Amino acid sequence: MGKKGLYSISVVSSLLDVHPQTIRCYERKGLIKPTRTEGNTRLFSDEDLEKIKMILRLSNDLGVNLAGIEVIFNMRDKIQQMEREMIELLRKISQDYQDSLQKKDAENALVPISEARMRIKRFTEMDMFDDFKNAEKDGPKK
Repeated sequence: MGKKGLYSISVVSSLLDVHPQTIRCYERKGLIKPTRTEGNTRLFSDEDLEKIKMILRLSNDLGVNLAGIEVIFNMRDKIQQMEREMIELLRKISQDYQDSLQKKDAENALVPISEARMRIKRFTEMDMFDDFKNAEKDGPKK
């Protein structure tokens, strides 16, 4: 979720039906980090609102205290980081595997790949390549 809207503490308090002091407490505990204006006024993003909603659900519905919520948030952040690292690792493994397959194909080719590439390059540079392409477009001659 992006940081589209920016809301003052009074708007957030009203939207979520939470006392502004409760929101300030969440900030003091490090659970949320609203941006600040030059005049030091708190501005809450849509992401901050979602985080406050999560805090309220964990606290009110599940009875988790603020220390527990902090642990949950830290674990969630670590899991998300590990997921990103795992995706990157899988991408790297997949790329390495594809590279090894191409190398193996090149080693087992009847005509070495480098030689085949040179032949293709020479063919494309020749005038008859244009004739060949035109013949394909025009179809068989009648």
